[in-house]
Amino acid sequence: MLMTTGFTLWFTGLSGAGKTTLATLVERELRARGRKVEVLDGDVVRTHLSKGLGFSREDRDTNIRRIGWVCEVLTRNDVVAIAAAISPFRAVRDEVRERIGRFVEVFVDVPLETAIARDVKGLYKKALAGEIPQFTGVSDPYEPPLDPEVTIRSAEERPEQSVARILAALEALGYLEPARARAAD
Repeated sequence: MLMTTGFTLWFTGLSGAGKTTLATLVERELRARGRKVEVLDGDVVRTHLSKGLGFSREDRDTNIRRIGWVCEVLTRNDVVAIAAAISPFRAVRDEVRERIGRFVEVFVDVPLETAIARDVKGLYKKALAGEIPQFTGVSDPYEPPLDPEVTIRSAEERPEQSVARILAALEALGYLEPARARAAD
């Protein structure tokens, strides 16, 4: 029997850590398993739902609360909500977790040097040159989760390995039917 209950899968980590890549791959797998899924990518949300917000702590917290509210609505309507946002401050992530309840945090951990090397948008280069104030990991803090359900070390494993570990965690937590049980049907 397929589970029909929604949950939120929250990817957090520095810019360039691999959050969007992993969210897209997990989305694909969940859809293949018959789940309704919606991805809220931090960059996309900022151009629509959070347009006009800056990068002060208050604006960043407002952005994350907005993403969290959408995830909460989707979750209670049997959709898997996947958020992929830097979400630098632990307190607001914990607040969103508490409000949603059915929440799985994935910390995409990457050394700053690796994130800088992956910087396809040139943002780290600008931040290091002082052209972008309040850039997370350079001139603004990132507070890693204290007890995430999954920690991905994206500099040390291939995305497919990370996705397999995320799916295994979702199965172990009871949010996703085990793949082997599905194959037996």
